Amino acid sequence: MVSYPKLFEPINIGKVTIKNRIAMAPMGVVGLTNLDGNPGPRCIDYYIERARGGTGLIITGLFQVHNEWGNIGPIRHGINRMSLAPFGEISEAVHSLGAKIFVQLTAGFGRVGWIMTPGDKPMSASAIPYYYDPRITCRAMEISEVEGIVKGFGEAAAIMAAAGIDGIELHGHEGYLFDQFTTAIWNQRTDKYGGDLKGRLTFPFEVLDIIKKRAGADFPVQYRFGIKHYMKALNSGALPGEPYKEAGRDIEEGLEMARLLEAAGFDSLHVDAGCYDSWYWAHPPVYQEHGCMVDMAEMTKKVVKIPVIAVGRLEVPELAEKVIAEGKADMVALGRGLLADPDWPVKASEGRIQDIRPCIGCHDGCLGRFQGGRPLSCAVNPACGRETQYRLHKAEKPKKIAVVGGGAAGMEAARAAATRGHKVVIYEKGAKLGGHLIEASVPGFKKDVDTLLKWYQNQLKQLGVTIKLQTTASAAVLSKDSPDVVIVATGSKPSLPNIPGIDKSNVITCVDVLLGKKKAGKTVVVVGGGLVGCEVALWLAEEGKQVTIVEMLPELMTGGISVPRMNRYMLIDLLALHKVNVITNACVQGITSEGVTVTKKGFEKALQADTIVMATGLKADNALAEDLTGRFARLYVIGDCQEPRNIMGAIWDGYEVGRTV
Repeated sequence: MVSYPKLFEPINIGKVTIKNRIAMAPMGVVGLTNLDGNPGPRCIDYYIERARGGTGLIITGLFQVHNEWGNIGPIRHGINRMSLAPFGEISEAVHSLGAKIFVQLTAGFGRVGWIMTPGDKPMSASAIPYYYDPRITCRAMEISEVEGIVKGFGEAAAIMAAAGIDGIELHGHEGYLFDQFTTAIWNQRTDKYGGDLKGRLTFPFEVLDIIKKRAGADFPVQYRFGIKHYMKALNSGALPGEPYKEAGRDIEEGLEMARLLEAAGFDSLHVDAGCYDSWYWAHPPVYQEHGCMVDMAEMTKKVVKIPVIAVGRLEVPELAEKVIAEGKADMVALGRGLLADPDWPVKASEGRIQDIRPCIGCHDGCLGRFQGGRPLSCAVNPACGRETQYRLHKAEKPKKIAVVGGGAAGMEAARAAATRGHKVVIYEKGAKLGGHLIEASVPGFKKDVDTLLKWYQNQLKQLGVTIKLQTTASAAVLSKDSPDVVIVATGSKPSLPNIPGIDKSNVITCVDVLLGKKKAGKTVVVVGGGLVGCEVALWLAEEGKQVTIVEMLPELMTGGISVPRMNRYMLIDLLALHKVNVITNACVQGITSEGVTVTKKGFEKALQADTIVMATGLKADNALAEDLTGRFARLYVIGDCQEPRNIMGAIWDGYEVGRTV
């Protein structure tokens, strides 16, 4: 019997039959393409892996059509005749594995594109402010330029059809160039590409027509767009449930747009919400609920008859099944869920929910990574985007491996090594596995971290890893057990600054307050405005505390490891919504039983508080690593005990060692 039967019913988009209701949502493949912009070997493997895992419909990340105006976005190369071979290779492979594939084609980025060369000027539908620097005004595109891009779509579609690609998705969402043309706040044109909603849709309508002419009337074309932008103003997003006046597309117009798209001949709709100005909708972080945009699909289903695809943190199988069973959408699209676990569909169909590796909504390995100029991957799945090179293979000669520390790094090292056939023992001084994952999963908005912890515990049990809890490993203990390899993953502990009064009873660490070892009073000052400090402040505010954050830098979450923009923006907005007071450019000079004394711009101020929560970072717990140096021939030091880092850094350390020992 197949678990979640509604998810695994076939469906048609146009005349293309898809074996189940699971689509891979499009995500940019930065770093996985060749220099000419076409899919490289890593990109090909990346898509094949998701088809192998049971996904019914692969929707690729965006590829730009060839045109004469390369400065409409950061992608300099468009689809051309050289694209036939790599896309043909992908289509052949995914078809053999029973999947279908749509290629997402983009018209460009417009006002949200990066200026790659000095002197370049961004172009858009109209002369509107540039997203990254509103002091710069975009140049309105000429009619001939738009018509040139339309022609490029026809050529790209013909190439894709020749390559065996099953359909095209137009990149019409998130405030990119299509969206700029179809939305009044960005499109003030008076020519054929402007005016009322129908006029503003002329650009995608012309693209639809030319694709059908070049690729065939039965070649499916799908449109992805946001039913609602959740935009209070340019560069200002709106939170779930927050009262505001929509500055972008509202629901009424979004549903009318759906009707017009169907009437024009589009074969299916892929609906979401948000744009760059409200990026935490288009790319929902951990603070968004699972299924946060299902209502958009449900409303769309009521006004059109063509298939509707829902998206938005739908990687919980029970939720995905419910969406289909209740008729809220015809398909569900999983993005980061399939990065974390490409075998999600197979595991769901077999009812092996406990084996699905969860996405934790961090964006560190996907969007956060390639925004930093590095290839797409995944925080919890280091093999993502390098499936062939990083696949775990059985060891030629199994070894006896000792892992000291049961946090994220230690558990991942043990899991990877045991998967390869090594005999692994974890020594954990605490009463349970998890390390910092334990306290990180306490806030309600971080329950996905708890799911990850349970996944590790289950995997280690299945793999037969020996776990010795409440056991302190020493040089003597390890020498007695005679391991071939020792992996030290002893983690980190809170770092406290040398501030007068730091030892007072009203001072607690963020770790202790999360674990409930000490309780916070009604008024709290959180010292430190990094990611941990801000999350603790939000959690305490949700608990009804009056919270103030004191941060020495000019802005929150700008020191140390970078926090992806969508996560940072939403957390800052949530702090404001919950009335958390934020004092930046300030230093704590002293702590008293009544609160703290801070200085800002040379002025001193006393802040009253019942409790002072220190979120001033972590320091490596590396005493054992130093003691073992020189005692074992094969000694590895990983995770926070090497250098404090985030969950991704710990997991990647563990995987790298576990896959190679």
